[in-house]
Amino acid sequence: MNQLTSLSIARSYSFAPSTAAVLRRQSFLIRALGGGSHSKFHSTAGSTMQETEADAGADLSHVFCTKDAAPVIKSYSPELIVHPVLEESYSVREEERKQVSAKVVAEVDKWMERFDCLVVGPGLGRDPFLLDCVSEIMKQARHSNVPIVVDGDGLFLVTNSLDLVHGYPLAVLTPNVNEYKRLVQKVLKCEVDDADAPGQLASLAKQIGGVTILRKGRSDLISDGDIVNSVSIYGSPRRCGGQGDILSGSVAVFLSWARQPLVAADRNPTVLGCIAGSALLRKAASLAFETRKRSTLTTDIIDCLGISLEDICPTY
Repeated sequence: MNQLTSLSIARSYSFAPSTAAVLRRQSFLIRALGGGSHSKFHSTAGSTMQETEADAGADLSHVFCTKDAAPVIKSYSPELIVHPVLEESYSVREEERKQVSAKVVAEVDKWMERFDCLVVGPGLGRDPFLLDCVSEIMKQARHSNVPIVVDGDGLFLVTNSLDLVHGYPLAVLTPNVNEYKRLVQKVLKCEVDDADAPGQLASLAKQIGGVTILRKGRSDLISDGDIVNSVSIYGSPRRCGGQGDILSGSVAVFLSWARQPLVAADRNPTVLGCIAGSALLRKAASLAFETRKRSTLTTDIIDCLGISLEDICPTY
């Protein structure tokens, strides 16, 4: 059991109310990332943010994990708010599971109204008891109308329990090649068809009730079942472990921005969030590779996120 990487369940992003100036800034950023020439996409049918004009971002990040994982996760950054409330099968007796599960879900749910988005999957693991708890947390998030971005082992959970996201328009799935293959086999009962990748992706999203799917690849394909977008801005020839975690977090931030009516009222916020997150990560990965080449790590890409955003959408 890997107690450092398999126990974190989700990252949630919380934002303070924005001023009109910040909303304008967010709108400009979203449209620059999600629809400008830098994104190179096409569509086909089928701390508190006070009264300033400071750039907006993810204000608070909450991480729900087990007690064993909490000290290490907290050491990553003083900005993380760590909740060591999760339990795994080995630490819970059979006769106590119902009671412990209810307690875990209640501990997360009491924070739910503060969250603008929930990211489920990075570092989650596949412990049966933990997955049962996460399923209930996702149901609570859906009941509270909180967007859910599902990545990594969260996709393993969703693929085997499609009802968790089926028909929920604020759900985003971000599968890699193998995760996408399993989704296609489970939902469409066929193999991946790269010859008609956009059409198959749209069909898959529609079959899951209109969720948005970001299929990661040489070009990232994004669909909510009605349209298909392709983000082909050049990234890095080297793939790093954890790169998908940056993407899911970025999508969560931009999705939350895009839900604000003054930012992008004319677009599906989940699709726009995916396009923006994909464009930002690809640019950051490209910048990191220019310096680090084949030794590029995920931390190098994180260091380039600010430069990437500034390059695509200058502050002044």
